Amino acid sequence: MASSFAGIEIGKRSLMAQNQSIMTAGHNISNADNEGYSRQRVNLRAFDPLYRPDLTREERPGQVGQGIDVQSITRIRDELLDIRITAQANLESYWETRDKYYSMLEKLYNEPADISIRTTMDKFWEAWQELSIYPESAAARQAVVSRGESLVNSVRQRFIGLQGVGTMLNGDIEATVRQVNDYALQIAELNKEIIRSEAMGDNPNDLYDRRDLMVEKLSKLINITTDRRDPDEFMVHIDGHILVQGGKARGYEVVPLTDNNGYTKVVWADTQNDAFFAGGSLGALIELRDVDIRTEIQNLNTVAMNFTDLVNDIHRNSVGANNVTGLDFFVEEPFVANVLGNYDRDGDGIEDSTYLFRISGSNELHPQEQTGLAGVITLSGTSGNVEIPYYATDTVETLINRINDSNGEVKAYLDRTNRLVLKATTASSPDNPDFVIRHIEDSGFFLTGYAGLLAGSGPENAYDFNQADAVNFLAAAVREGSADIGVNAVNTARYAVAPVLNPSGYMHVNKAVKNDILSVAAGKPGHNGVVEAGDGSSAVEIAALRNNPVMIGRSRTFDDYFAESVTDVGLKGEQAQTNLLSQNKIMADLRDLRDSISGVNIDEELADIIKFQHGYNAAAKFVSVVDELLDTVINRLGV
Repeated sequence: MASSFAGIEIGKRSLMAQNQSIMTAGHNISNADNEGYSRQRVNLRAFDPLYRPDLTREERPGQVGQGIDVQSITRIRDELLDIRITAQANLESYWETRDKYYSMLEKLYNEPADISIRTTMDKFWEAWQELSIYPESAAARQAVVSRGESLVNSVRQRFIGLQGVGTMLNGDIEATVRQVNDYALQIAELNKEIIRSEAMGDNPNDLYDRRDLMVEKLSKLINITTDRRDPDEFMVHIDGHILVQGGKARGYEVVPLTDNNGYTKVVWADTQNDAFFAGGSLGALIELRDVDIRTEIQNLNTVAMNFTDLVNDIHRNSVGANNVTGLDFFVEEPFVANVLGNYDRDGDGIEDSTYLFRISGSNELHPQEQTGLAGVITLSGTSGNVEIPYYATDTVETLINRINDSNGEVKAYLDRTNRLVLKATTASSPDNPDFVIRHIEDSGFFLTGYAGLLAGSGPENAYDFNQADAVNFLAAAVREGSADIGVNAVNTARYAVAPVLNPSGYMHVNKAVKNDILSVAAGKPGHNGVVEAGDGSSAVEIAALRNNPVMIGRSRTFDDYFAESVTDVGLKGEQAQTNLLSQNKIMADLRDLRDSISGVNIDEELADIIKFQHGYNAAAKFVSVVDELLDTVINRLGV
């Protein structure tokens, strides 16, 4: 005969199972608005039956049921869906970050507002045009100076704005790195707690939810993947590197860069190797700072350098109303004070480099003349040096175009006296300085005897900036503006030292010109060195720069630059906005699908509570009936 008290045990187990189900439903309801929470369910199963040999018969089984038991409490979660969300979340935050910052850039450009650089530059050209008509007018000269100052201020304000955005990005990068390290540590600590709980046979559902929430937040910052194959070592990867492995987490550090912007770079804390991020808000921030903002500042610097260089070249060789000549209209701060361009690049106290921006040949060339020479010109390029071959049938213009069409970061043109000019551009690599000619070499004689730029041919006579006094390899050149060179000394090679970092932030109108507006040069010197009355030829020449293809590199006018820069910012902003909307839609669908699976439905939970309540009441009634039966057996059978 089975135990008389077996019914009490069956009822107790039923009460406990129904009570646990009610408590779990209540736990779901209380966490309905908790971020990252997954609804939980109680998994019930029949308790292990008793085997009764004396009950074994052909017509009935030999087991006695013992009620119900709580097998486990599990969360409702689709791990494959979580992997998809983790993979997509970094793209959403990537485009969200770019969209936010490009909104700032669009406001910074102020195009086509009256206070934009383009508008102030147009007024500057108009002032020179007016001076060319009235070269004797002091008012026209004052307008040139005033509008020159307005233009300089506009350029400087844009540079300050771009630099401010770069500084803001740098601060966001450092803050995001701290967040990444914090999330990685939290995931590692949660892994430890989860492993301890699982070792005791439990399902730490709330810990699982917290870990998944941390992983999702981390995936918004960087492009990570997760590895759940080993139940004892939950892993987080990024670009083939392990960020979290079980209870251990690696981290990142920010270390100062060697430039003058005050920026930092992200490295692995343990190896100090550079860290790279292909997505997430951190990847977007680094790309915006090191590519987008750097490119915008470089373009602005290119405009400022070429603009001041071309205006100064004409103004320096012209004469003012007070018969003063040799003055630059704009002034750029030089990067080095050394007249030879020598610079201590590694900071050991010894000059080891030569920083030159522009080198001009000494011989007058004719654009359509065939050189009759053959050889290979080697110039510094985007990655290493580039070689530009030339042939006997090439004209001077053909070779100049070939140089400018190459990937070299040295460009060529003929100046107003038809002397060959080699000028440095901005550097594509942040490891190389902007506006510094790094290498010039000619295996033949075009740059030597023909153009009068290099002192000799071959690698042994190559100009290379990785040494001090590299000007000794030039053909008897003197520094632009020095006392050794005059207006009429055209048969001398010239050079100009590199400008200070970010010249667009330091250019200004020459104080000598501001203090005496009669120094504004409008005409050319006559045979006696004095400008003739009514001569406005120099003013016409400067005004003509507006529509001439003068931008070094691609043949562009200043107007082309402004049109392209504004269009580029607008299109990139539009791209970020479009991709963000698309990614928002994808993520919304994935999150809605996850919520439909793992989210808490209040009505459903309340319906479950009512169901479990009825089960609890029925179990309680069963216990009462069994109690009455036992009472009858114990207390009344003897009566």
